[in-house]
Amino acid sequence: MVRITRITCPHCGHHVHVPVDLSEDEQDYLDECQACGGDIHLHLFLNTGDDRLHLLINADDEQLY
Repeated sequence: MVRITRITCPHCGHHVHVPVDLSEDEQDYLDECQACGGDIHLHLFLNTGDDRLHLLINADDEQLY
């Protein structure tokens, strides 16, 4: 199941709509901001504490390796 979700771009602050695939419990993927073209890193995961899906959004260059 895919859900269109409104997020805020971590680069420019513009509100954009991105498709989020809810069929898997954990996903990492990149999308592009339609306003500024910056890469947006999306991390979807199931929190076992509250049994809910959470979506973390940040700029690709903010990742810790």
